[in-house]
Amino acid sequence: MKNILVPTDFSPEAHHAYEVALQVARHTGGSVTLLHVLEGIEDSSGGFSTIGAPVGGNGIDPIFPIKLMEATKRRMHSLVAEAAGQGAGVPVQESIKVAAIGEGILRAIQRHGTDLVVMGARGHGVMEHFFVSSNTERIIRLAPCPVLTVKHPHPHYAVHNIVFPSDFSPETAHALGGLRHVQRVFPEARLHLLHVLSGHGNQTAEQQMQAFAREHELHNYQTAVVDAERTSVGIEQYAEGVQAELVVIPTHARSGLSSFLRASIAETVATHAFPPVLTYHFR
Repeated sequence: MKNILVPTDFSPEAHHAYEVALQVARHTGGSVTLLHVLEGIEDSSGGFSTIGAPVGGNGIDPIFPIKLMEATKRRMHSLVAEAAGQGAGVPVQESIKVAAIGEGILRAIQRHGTDLVVMGARGHGVMEHFFVSSNTERIIRLAPCPVLTVKHPHPHYAVHNIVFPSDFSPETAHALGGLRHVQRVFPEARLHLLHVLSGHGNQTAEQQMQAFAREHELHNYQTAVVDAERTSVGIEQYAEGVQAELVVIPTHARSGLSSFLRASIAETVATHAFPPVLTYHFR
């Protein structure tokens, strides 16, 4: 979690993500790349224009892209300057790219060798921002590195409670590498092993969780079994109830694996839960 990419659209959610990224980078001794993607199209002159640009008698105003780029650079410079106060000692570089939003972010991950993306998240229906659910979900699904989504301000971000939801089936063992890495980054944090059920079976689930924890030598943990009609709702409610600062959800694209490992659950929790949510893929 040292080479951190923060996509920004200058919205409040993006700023919340930037603040968290600076604090994580300071904790890990890492650096931050601040990315803004201008979603554009080619105009007849061979340059670029942006969706929503003013149109004159001969088509797109040729001055608009230049003014937009200048304004964007000023806003990026301002954000970089903030790091001196909020993330003292954290190196921050800025990057502005012209591309479709999702593709621009994914290319930047490869270009910068990113090992963590920290990005804001918004609900459906707010189409003028990067972080509508569809964009965030796409990055979670396609990014080759872990993605940390942030929805609310966390001015003094520190991780004391980590929630790890699972059904603790044998497949879950293959996903523990990412969790162990998180625990190395936040060694003092309490680990909450969570199983969400719909109906009966709490005692059996509790026994299964305890056996899983012993077999894989997990430490500093507690177990919880909760009833909820939907898994994602159970995760969200439990995380808020224990005031967790981080929810960790591994995903896998293979069919036939545990329902807890489906990307759809991770994406839903990432765009709805109150605390930051870290998602990652495993093989």
